[in-house]
Amino acid sequence: MTKRKRILALICGMLGCLCFGGGDWLMIYGDTGIHADAVNWLTNGVSEIPLWRQDLAMALAFPGIILYGIALFSVQNYITDEKRRKIYHYLNAFGLTPWLALHLFYIMILVLFAQLNSGGAEMAEAMRVCSELYSALSWVVVASEAFMLPVFVYWFYLQIRGFTAFPKPFAFTNVLIFFGLLKGATMLMPDNAFRLAFTNGLMSESMIIWFAIILIFEIRREKKDEKRN
Repeated sequence: MTKRKRILALICGMLGCLCFGGGDWLMIYGDTGIHADAVNWLTNGVSEIPLWRQDLAMALAFPGIILYGIALFSVQNYITDEKRRKIYHYLNAFGLTPWLALHLFYIMILVLFAQLNSGGAEMAEAMRVCSELYSALSWVVVASEAFMLPVFVYWFYLQIRGFTAFPKPFAFTNVLIFFGLLKGATMLMPDNAFRLAFTNGLMSESMIIWFAIILIFEIRREKKDEKRN
């Protein structure tokens, strides 16, 4: 893959983050004054979100996953060992589908929550029903993350062991490290709609930082190569 194609692929990844992250914000940005005890993202404000926002959030996930895939598969070109490049490739392939599954899982619960609320059900009853549905199917979240996260753990391993074109310290620019840092930042935020939506979009927000760092590395390397020539 040429340098120009790698740069374009990384830009695609950042656009994918905006699609997925935008959907994460659309589906859940609402007042947090009243919320369910067990599932704190089932709030009074979320129950009032119009269905077009949920539709748009789901629709954005499809171009989002394609753009994610373009960037994530292009990253394998930075792996210097052929065998390890293939392992990354297959981990990535298995890890992309659960992004859509998880997105759909949450949207279905949120749509049901909104429909119950608009249909005249008591807020407490709507929260109870949707909390129980989430509890019964919470294994979907665990299963999805079990497929999604190994590729990022493996990427950390590759970088820290020196099997990529990046210096070893770049291992600490891993998506999961950014996720942890941003998650810590949410603990300092007041309980409001911004915090709820920001927390829901943490993975996309972490990914866009990661793609941006790789993009900067690629552009700087390209400029150095031009000077040498």
